[in-house]
Amino acid sequence: MATSSPATNTWIKPKISMPSSREFGHSSNSISLLKNKPNKITCSLQAPPILHFPKQQSSNYQTPKTNTIPTSKPTTKISHPKQENKSSSSSPWNLVQKAAAMALDAVESVLTKHELEHPLPKTADPRVQISGNFAPVPENPVTQSLPVTGKIPKCVNGVYVRNGANPLFEPTAGHHFFDGDGMVHAVEFKNGSASYACRFTETERLVQEKALGRPVFPKAIGELHGHSGIARLMLFYARGVFGLVDHSNGTGVANAGLVYFNNRLLAMSEDDLPYHVRVTANGDLETDGRFDFDGQLKSTMIAHPKLDPVSGELFALSYDVIQKPYLKYFRFSKNGEKSNDVEIPVEDPTMMHDFAITEKFVVIPDQQVVFKMSEMIRGGSPVVYDKNKVSRFGILDKYAKDGSGLKWVEVPDCFCFHLWNAWEEPETDEIVVIGSCMTPPDSIFNECDEGLESVLSEIRLNLKTGKSTRKAIIQNEEEQVNLEAGMVNRNKLGRKTQYAYLAIAEPWPKVSGFAKVDLFTGEINKFFYGDNKYGGEPLFLPRDPNSKDEDDGYILAFVHDEKEWKSELQIVNAMTLKLEATVKLPSRVPYGFHGTFINAKDLANQA
Repeated sequence: MATSSPATNTWIKPKISMPSSREFGHSSNSISLLKNKPNKITCSLQAPPILHFPKQQSSNYQTPKTNTIPTSKPTTKISHPKQENKSSSSSPWNLVQKAAAMALDAVESVLTKHELEHPLPKTADPRVQISGNFAPVPENPVTQSLPVTGKIPKCVNGVYVRNGANPLFEPTAGHHFFDGDGMVHAVEFKNGSASYACRFTETERLVQEKALGRPVFPKAIGELHGHSGIARLMLFYARGVFGLVDHSNGTGVANAGLVYFNNRLLAMSEDDLPYHVRVTANGDLETDGRFDFDGQLKSTMIAHPKLDPVSGELFALSYDVIQKPYLKYFRFSKNGEKSNDVEIPVEDPTMMHDFAITEKFVVIPDQQVVFKMSEMIRGGSPVVYDKNKVSRFGILDKYAKDGSGLKWVEVPDCFCFHLWNAWEEPETDEIVVIGSCMTPPDSIFNECDEGLESVLSEIRLNLKTGKSTRKAIIQNEEEQVNLEAGMVNRNKLGRKTQYAYLAIAEPWPKVSGFAKVDLFTGEINKFFYGDNKYGGEPLFLPRDPNSKDEDDGYILAFVHDEKEWKSELQIVNAMTLKLEATVKLPSRVPYGFHGTFINAKDLANQA
């Protein structure tokens, strides 16, 4: 790619001002990066403004330039990728391609300059979205024999893997935390010892941008809004027409979910097919490639497919924001054989990040956050909170061959970004759904004036009357906290469960600990990671799959010390909430998304 337009590769040095604590809405020591903004409580993803862009262990990187920002943390260097000059004599492009590249780069330069003349919203400002420990890190090859405090339980034998967003290149314009390239962090346990590695998932997008030495694929949330978003889409497809980029093999980042199915670890984001990632014999990670289930999967797949613990089947959804059918349901046998698609009739493309299964049914939310591409023409975001829409949940037989048996039950004013479990209660003809109801529904994607709340809720869908009820599980208002990211015992998924283990998302968007919640009584017990320590999703690992006690197991979570600027893995007894062991990690682990655990036996049988 020609680099005749250096403006597209220039990182704008942040301007720092000191507002009141209400600018960020949650922390008294927050620092604002946006000037002349009124004080208000903001619900978008926020973090301290120091940028930690790594020097990658790659030939694409040169000696980093340094921007020093006053802070109590160590000074951090911001590295700039070395740009590949595609107009050189070694370029495989012909003269037409070179001319097109130069012209399109010039257009992008003007577009970026125009965008940066106006303050970016916090939901698209990289100085907010990927600052502090939300900032990316370089790849880390395997480090063996890590220091351990305490004793690693015998059942913790295998590898804990967690996904996250980790942009390879510094953003040139808008960027949302969810836009980053996928990176998997892995801690492998063998005979009481632990190793650590982290690697990018080598998506088609990442491979092409690495070769070009710069970001060229549009960022779905940070860039694709308003008229400039339309312009960026046109630029991208124009580059495709001239053969400068290839989007025929997907544009996804594979940064959100992880599932181990049919002897494969799959990394997922709902904008693409999954990617097959292998754990090597020494605990390292390598990308095997984009995985289409031997040619059976021809559409995207959401990042939260459900693995039935009894049948071994995998259930999934796929949504399309452009053309009908907007939503499809399908499943895979335990051997990886795909069913036919079942169209789920919805009027508009709907944000479909998660769903649930029971023993007999799938539970599909159709909620108030929708995609309206026409809003970009009006200058807005295509991710829209439709206040006139009534949220509803669809119940469909897991083995349905079409959507004729789908039954919708309305659940007004409900938006669950994640659903933790669901089960059937035949005695009342109800499906019970456990999820965290988030308000405002679009607070993760768009700026708003209200404080974010994420309330753990029980939703009952009556199959006989078609009515629903919803209540907060934690009834004591003094105990109420924002609960997001977590799980139940996965051996009980789709069956009635007593406990859920969920991240305490406070101060938002950080996670100060996790809560063990009794779903029957509303009792909540909290475990905090420690002073100045924050983490992410707690993973529950059963001690013995045949144990009679549902909570007989351990919680694993990555934790970062923001004072010492060091990271660790904590292992907590899920029954007693006592810290059993701490694994000291060789490098910083950014806050991320979802993970899973692969036991040693399954590791040995990888495809």
